[in-house]
Amino acid sequence: MPKTNLKTLAYNKIRQKIVTCEYAPGTFLNEEILTEALGLSRTPIRDALGRLEQEGLIEIRPKRGIIVKSLTVSDINMIFEVRNMYEPYILKNYGSLLPVERLHGFYDIFLHTDSNSECFKNNDYFYELDSDFHLMIVRSCPNVYIQNNYSLILTQNARFRYMTGNVSNNRLEDTFKEHLDIIRPCLQKNWDEAAEKMLYHLEESKKSTFQLIFDGMDNGTIKF
Repeated sequence: MPKTNLKTLAYNKIRQKIVTCEYAPGTFLNEEILTEALGLSRTPIRDALGRLEQEGLIEIRPKRGIIVKSLTVSDINMIFEVRNMYEPYILKNYGSLLPVERLHGFYDIFLHTDSNSECFKNNDYFYELDSDFHLMIVRSCPNVYIQNNYSLILTQNARFRYMTGNVSNNRLEDTFKEHLDIIRPCLQKNWDEAAEKMLYHLEESKKSTFQLIFDGMDNGTIKF
């Protein structure tokens, strides 16, 4: 396999283990453990570790090893702060670039989803659907620097979802309604209203996230 592919393979495998918390926050790693676990040589492992450190997923400590970085309450707060700046801005300034067919597709999904649907039985399906909706909006923005920064946020957001492993059905229903409230003005090309609805949705998601954090801290299922 070409060296470039091995580097990518190493990066993807280690990143996935961190995101899914197989390598949980605070876990100490070293090159020997990773080369043995992944069946790869040190060169692609080292390259992957350098990329993961730049993304804020690990910290390389000289003479101590590699530690998977924790995801703190402050991190969650900063994630939402950046999302609040980016996503409404994109709708307001680049909304005309959104794919109309996909907007209609999402509208139909969110409109006809009820408590008996797959979303309520499979949190992973909901997370993928939710991520796809927000990614559709962000990827309509031609500014590659915004897209690159947003990709870092998505990675940390995915880590948090695996850490908590929970979402209430009430929040699912509210999320679908809020998504519909964003899509309607988009279809009407009312980008100011779409941006306002997005900001409201993100604020409600933030409230729900912190409630989940505090509930988890109270019962010991989440530690920061």
